[in-house]
Amino acid sequence: MASTHSNFDSAQADLKALKGKIPLVGLTGGIGSGKTVVSDLLGGYGAGIIDTDKISHQITAPGGKAIPLITKAFGADFIDPQGALNRPKMRAVVFEDPSARQVLEQITHPLIQAETAKQALELAKSGVPYLVFVVPLLIESGFWIKLIDYLVVVDCTEESQIQRVMHRNNMARSEVENILKAQTSRNARLTTANAVIENHGSLDELKPAVLKLHQQLLKILEEPLSSS
Repeated sequence: MASTHSNFDSAQADLKALKGKIPLVGLTGGIGSGKTVVSDLLGGYGAGIIDTDKISHQITAPGGKAIPLITKAFGADFIDPQGALNRPKMRAVVFEDPSARQVLEQITHPLIQAETAKQALELAKSGVPYLVFVVPLLIESGFWIKLIDYLVVVDCTEESQIQRVMHRNNMARSEVENILKAQTSRNARLTTANAVIENHGSLDELKPAVLKLHQQLLKILEEPLSSS
C-alpha cells in the first residue's frame, strides 16, 4: 500500500502546483442534485471539467485499474458478470461496515486522485479559462476546500434528490435516504458556498443560471490571479 500512498501524495502535489496558475472551481451538491448537468453546461462554455464521480466509474468499469485490487480485497463475488464492480452489493456492505468502506477507499481514492491530477494538468495546458472539479464529498474533504478558489453548490429539495436517484439508479427510497444521511447536510453546503445554482425545474430554466455563473466566474476569478 506504500506505493499507493506515494501516488496519492504525488497527485495531490500536482494539483496544489496548479493553484495561482489557473482558477480552480469546486462544484458539489448532494446526490441527485444535478452536478453533472451543470458541469456539462459549463464545459460547453469552455471550462475544463474534471468529474471525480465519472473517474470513479471509469476505474471500476470492466478492465478498470481498481478491479484487480477490489477482487483481491473483497473477492470475485463483488465483480459482476461483465467484469465491473457490483455496485449494489458493495454499497450494501460499506454502509453496514465502516472498515469495509475504509478498505474500498484505500483502493479507489489514490486512483481517482491520480487520474484527477492527470486530467487537470492536461486541461490546464489546453488553455481553458478555469478548471471545475466536480466532487460529491468536496466539503467533507479538507484537501479540496483548501485547494479551490471558488465553491459552487448545486441545490434542490431533498425530495427532488430522492425521486431523481430512485428513477435514475433504480434504487429503493430507503437506500437513497441512507446515502443522503451519509453526506454533508444541505444547510452545511449552502452556508459554505460562494455561489448556489438552484436546480428545481427544467433544463431550460437551468441554462440561463449556468451561463450567468460562467460569466461571473470569468470576471471574479481573473482578479486574484492577475494580482498574485
